[in-house]
Amino acid sequence: MKKVERSVPVGKWQCVSGCGACCNLNPEERPDLGEYLSESELETYMSMVGKDGWCINYDRDERKCQIYEQRPRFCRVQPDTFEAMFGIEASEFNDFAIACCDEQISGVYGESSPELEHYNREISSS
Repeated sequence: MKKVERSVPVGKWQCVSGCGACCNLNPEERPDLGEYLSESELETYMSMVGKDGWCINYDRDERKCQIYEQRPRFCRVQPDTFEAMFGIEASEFNDFAIACCDEQISGVYGESSPELEHYNREISSS
């Protein structure tokens, strides 16, 4: 089946409250973790994965990270982190981060989900 290309919203990247798609840490869906995480980060990452694939620090009822201020580097969506982990220049960060969130939200909640619609609306209005 051919993947349908969707247009990614234009705007300024931001974390949208109530989403949490990035907290779905299922390592089976991220086979390249070893390419951008150090051994100790990979160990930390794996220790955060719950039996259901979601981060053990994510409150799914409240849809909030319980360790947000102390979250590890790999949980931080910011230019310096993306440059170190993925080689993304600061000038490319915004578009790359928006595309990553779009892909993750679509994968976790679906391409027609209220979460993706909310994200697209927030990004487009920023």
